[in-house]
Amino acid sequence: MEAIKSLVQVVNVLSALAVIVLVLLQHGKGADMGAAFGSGSSGSLFGASGSANFLSRTTAICATIFFCSLFALVWVDSRPAASVGAGVMTNAVPVKPASAQKDAPVKPVKNDNQSSIPN
Repeated sequence: MEAIKSLVQVVNVLSALAVIVLVLLQHGKGADMGAAFGSGSSGSLFGASGSANFLSRTTAICATIFFCSLFALVWVDSRPAASVGAGVMTNAVPVKPASAQKDAPVKPVKNDNQSSIPN
């Protein structure tokens, strides 16, 4: 179970990093405004309009993988432990039963408070 949990955590971190990188690579809505007035070029590696579609689809896929792996982590962590008695008290010191204890008999204690109270 720990191997599955580790694998899901690795997928979760990698997909989160992929979403961060892909969002930072994309142009904002106002990025082409400077190119319209002649400063800079609006071309990109995938063409003028191809980058937005490719990057936005890849970002959506990575975000879906991120959320699915996040839900998988919650599901794996919320399941109870497979072994019985795997709780906090498994390493507790065992207590001997009362019949096995051979202590001295308990002597009754005289209560002197009752004699000082007037009737």
